[in-house]
Amino acid sequence: MSGLTRKVGFYQFAPEFGAVSANLSKIVAALSGIDADIIVLPELAFTGYYFQDRDELATLAEDPTASATISTLVQLCRENDFHLITGFAEKSGDKIFNSALLINGEGILQTYRKLHLFNTESEYFDPGDTPLQVCDINGVKVGLMVCYDWAFPEVARTLALQGADLICHPSNLVLPWCQQAMLTRCMENSVFAITTNRIGSDIRPRGTLNFTGQSQIAGPKGVVVHQSSTTEEVLFIAAVDLAAARDKSVTPLSDLFHDRRPEFYSRLKNK
Repeated sequence: MSGLTRKVGFYQFAPEFGAVSANLSKIVAALSGIDADIIVLPELAFTGYYFQDRDELATLAEDPTASATISTLVQLCRENDFHLITGFAEKSGDKIFNSALLINGEGILQTYRKLHLFNTESEYFDPGDTPLQVCDINGVKVGLMVCYDWAFPEVARTLALQGADLICHPSNLVLPWCQQAMLTRCMENSVFAITTNRIGSDIRPRGTLNFTGQSQIAGPKGVVVHQSSTTEEVLFIAAVDLAAARDKSVTPLSDLFHDRRPEFYSRLKNK
């Protein structure tokens, strides 16, 4: 495809808690043979989400540098010539991170560790320690964020200021307004975003979490390119002209980035 038109999309499904191999098989079956450039999976797509404690998480987390799961995903990308962004319970030494991995047929291109841990996540995950940065995928600038990062405008703005055309956002959303907030993130930064949520529930000893689905592709000016249902498993791919993200104008005389006054924003730091 010419210019910055790319086939991008998401796979919304219900991971089975603790069933890493079964979830991996489901993903491979769903994505094999498809025509796409970039696909985004949910947060913690292989393990499920609602852990009882850190010990339980530790039995399911993997070191991505020595992971059969990752090896299979790399092969999947190689055979189908696409890039994949997935949520992943990442073991690194004695730490465990709620991460997003950018993968292609050669391996892991980027690891982002979730900066903003939500609710009980702080009981068993370590807080992220990776900088916010963009990665070039065949001319498209891609940034990563994970779920609750939606609530912090600084995350999307930092990626956008680095030139992100597309923000990939693996999620396990349980609140009713998160998808709407991502429309605002796209509007205020003139970027595209793929928010891939899961469906179903984690029914666990400490309670039940119900996930809201409605995975979506959103674009500049807060436009919804596509939003899925709250309950259905779906693989959605669309050809999207990502060049629209490089136009930051609001009117012929107003520009989202040129009109910034960062000298007045210093209080954002350490406040």
